[in-house]
Amino acid sequence: MSGSVSDALSSKTTALQTAVWRLRSRGCWTDAAALLEDGPSPGTALQRASLLVERCLFTERGWGEAEDALRIAEALAQSDDERGAATCERGQLAYASTVLAVRDRADEARAALGRGAALLSPQAAGRPLLDFRRGLVAEHIADSPQSALAAYRRAHAGATARGDLLLLSFTWRHLAGLALRDGELAEARHGFAESLRLREELGYLVGTAPALAALAEAETGVDAERLRAEAARLFRLLGGVPTWLASQLSPPAVVTVND
Repeated sequence: MSGSVSDALSSKTTALQTAVWRLRSRGCWTDAAALLEDGPSPGTALQRASLLVERCLFTERGWGEAEDALRIAEALAQSDDERGAATCERGQLAYASTVLAVRDRADEARAALGRGAALLSPQAAGRPLLDFRRGLVAEHIADSPQSALAAYRRAHAGATARGDLLLLSFTWRHLAGLALRDGELAEARHGFAESLRLREELGYLVGTAPALAALAEAETGVDAERLRAEAARLFRLLGGVPTWLASQLSPPAVVTVND
């Protein structure tokens, strides 16, 4: 393949991924997924499924489409890494269904993430995300904060090593949530502030309101009110997404566990 053709394909891929990110970061998961419909490769199918799973978590809608996309991704997966990544998304969908009280799929979430752990090597690109999601299940389904802490720390270390700033925004946030639960306010403020900083730098608008609301829980007085007001403004701007944030923006607020 000539350099000009290779460069053109690379530019096209970069432009597509930029467009997908812009839509995803603003909560337009359906539109982002539609950009990927013509790409039947394992990687594209997995990315499309991931977008639709995330939509379920933030909107509590689209479960059937996410299931269909997952089945396609699972069918196209060829390597252990691809199968493990698809299984990780299935675990996340089952987790979301459980914590949002749509349908109890806790056993499925545990089993899927367990299979993912068996398929993904410690060095696999998808391993930090898998560790993070195992932490979610440990904390919010199994009610085992110590197991969750260990999983979040593994995910945090993996995301740091890979420079995965979006995942770091999640690990900082959930590590801070455990610190707040233990009354470690300074540690919680630091973690929530780091999560918010990363999301603002990345332009992850749909995740910024939850980050603001979480930081407000570790602050008091005027600072807490200011943060919560800004979270409410972004929440309205995005049309009430994520749906579960609504109850947290009405005092007394509770730190979210779902994003």
